[in-house]
Amino acid sequence: MTSLARWCLRRRFAVIVLWLVALAGTAAAATLAGPAYSNDYGVPGTEAARAGALLEAGFPGQGGDDTIVWHTGSGTVRAAAVEQRMTEALHDIAALPGVESVSGPYSGPDGAARISPDGHTAYASLTFTSPGDPGKELVHQVVDTARGASDGNLEVALGGTGIATGEAASGHLSEIIGIAVAAVVLFVVFGSLAASLLPIATALVGVGTASMGTQLLGHVMNVADFAPMLGTLIGLGVGIDYALFIVTRHRKGLRAGLPVAVAAERAVATTGRAVVFAGGTVCVALLGMLILRLSFLNGVALAASLTVVLTVAASVTLLPALLGVIGERALSRRERRRLAGSGPRPELPTGLAARWSAFVERHPKLLGTVAAAVMLVLALPTFSLHLGTSDQGNNPATSTTRQAYDMLGRGFGPGVNGPLTLVADLDSAADRLAFTKLPEALRHTEGVASASPAEVSASGDTGVISVVPTTSPQSRDTSDLVDRLRGTVLPKATAGTGVDVHVGGVTASYDDFAGIILGKLPLFVGTVVGLGCLLLLLAFRSIGIPLKAALMNIAAVASSFGIVVAMFQWGWGAGFLGLGGAGPIEPFLPVVMVSVLFGLSMDYQVFLVSRMYEEWLATRDNTRAVRVGLAETSRVINSAAVIMISVFLAFVLSGDRVIAMFGIGLAAAVALDAFVLRTLLVPALMHMLGGANWWLPAWLDRRLPRISIEPPEPVEAEPEAEPEPGPVEVSPERSLAGAGV
Repeated sequence: MTSLARWCLRRRFAVIVLWLVALAGTAAAATLAGPAYSNDYGVPGTEAARAGALLEAGFPGQGGDDTIVWHTGSGTVRAAAVEQRMTEALHDIAALPGVESVSGPYSGPDGAARISPDGHTAYASLTFTSPGDPGKELVHQVVDTARGASDGNLEVALGGTGIATGEAASGHLSEIIGIAVAAVVLFVVFGSLAASLLPIATALVGVGTASMGTQLLGHVMNVADFAPMLGTLIGLGVGIDYALFIVTRHRKGLRAGLPVAVAAERAVATTGRAVVFAGGTVCVALLGMLILRLSFLNGVALAASLTVVLTVAASVTLLPALLGVIGERALSRRERRRLAGSGPRPELPTGLAARWSAFVERHPKLLGTVAAAVMLVLALPTFSLHLGTSDQGNNPATSTTRQAYDMLGRGFGPGVNGPLTLVADLDSAADRLAFTKLPEALRHTEGVASASPAEVSASGDTGVISVVPTTSPQSRDTSDLVDRLRGTVLPKATAGTGVDVHVGGVTASYDDFAGIILGKLPLFVGTVVGLGCLLLLLAFRSIGIPLKAALMNIAAVASSFGIVVAMFQWGWGAGFLGLGGAGPIEPFLPVVMVSVLFGLSMDYQVFLVSRMYEEWLATRDNTRAVRVGLAETSRVINSAAVIMISVFLAFVLSGDRVIAMFGIGLAAAVALDAFVLRTLLVPALMHMLGGANWWLPAWLDRRLPRISIEPPEPVEAEPEAEPEPGPVEVSPERSLAGAGV
């Protein structure tokens, strides 16, 4: 690492240019290629996936769930004035370029089915030429045209996947706010504008390059549509924090009187190695998703890992180059004046950090009990975790998609927003006859509001029935209906016919996906925890340290999940924050959050315990090691945590419910990890365990390879002074440098 830092310092401008060229090159390539993200959460081989494949083969091009919904306060939608206004609006929408068709309730054989039983609500089906992504400009034209027909009595709203693309938050407000808050915290910590801008610049270059690389990755594999935002969220948090640690060590060297180049080299050679190790643990946790063998999550894992790798690379290459450019300005003006006036002085841990460390040392049992109780209480909501589909019914009440969802639910019943699709492969006339009899049996099934007549494809080999549940798509009762249809109702109704009916639809797809995730979650968590413990075992040569780290990380994950469940599933405060209504948690959220949280938790463990371990090796005094390690690292860990929390919470403003879940969950986990676990529970436990913290069987110690996360700074030999007449003076800077400070 020293050689790398030295090379980057000597060729600082070349390094800066290379990174800017990499950023510009990937941005240009990504712009030319365009985005190619996916929101397909289906898992091949599940029953819902088989139903979707049969439906696509028998009824190609069928799809698109966009609707135009209108509701009258008085009178009915059949009133002449209402019919005239809406017919004109639908005609104008159909004439827009990019709109393939509009099917309303006032014409056609199935028009009457699009009017609610009470006559106050009606809807029209809207099909775009490009259903998946019609473009924001076209969506806004459609919405404006439709809503132009509304008046005091007539309310118009639009919903569906295509319409939702027009509601997606534009710009990068969340990133800007997070970066601004981070800049303020950095300036307060450093007191130097130049030093406070370096972590942000480093993180932006690394994250920007990774974001463009993620867009290109979408052309060669399945990458979820939320992956770029998630990568940015993680990259900004860890990128700024990693650079903060290195700049802090560099500034310490400058205050000790070291030249700029030497201080930067030592910062990268010591703290830089810890950054690489911490980034490696994050990548290990993220890549653990690959063992699930879900193509949807493979892209997320690789995209997030790419972001972490590039932010780490920028921290150990671009950052030392920038440190060489700003020189002594990494210190504040007051620090430079003090250094020039009185020379370097030894830095001793004082202030709040030292007093807190001593307080924990005096009351480890009491404080440890309080911290454990807090984590346990926050984790309790996790036991009611419900995985399921989060749909437009969870959008903010002011959005047109939420209004359309509610109007359809009130007019036609809550199940109309998430119908189940029953699809069968029909090999003979007997199969077709048996399939056409199914709707009658389904209409008498508990939990079924209605079942459409059986529809057979033109070739006669595929049949489809649409079933509307009595409950909403995200209700547990709807999931129970799916299980009942698959387990008892359909097998009984088709017994002796040879017809195999598959249940598909959004709810069924999410239930299948959630089942796969929950089935593989123990293997996934065990793998991630095991690999993390192995890394810590090699680094700290202790059995106790990895085990405590695993327990602390699991506690952070459980407690943060409890907060996510309370806010998003129970709805505590979600509406106040503009996060929409209460609803289930996305099925993929546990896996992604476990990966990210475990990796981030390991970061603080590494930076805290590495200083304790260094003191333990020097003194073999556990009490002193824990006290000194906490006192010297708590301030920088807390500063780093405040920055990461600010960045994560800013993403709540993204307007995306999934990203808001990640932001709240990650911010809560980091806050609990930094302010409850690492500065309270971990040191309390280490005080209580004493020397057992560092115990390792002798036979295992002999067999383990030796690695060093953050080696001690090199000690420079004092050069022999040439004989001169008179006394020889040694400057304070040279004396301290010779002492290896």
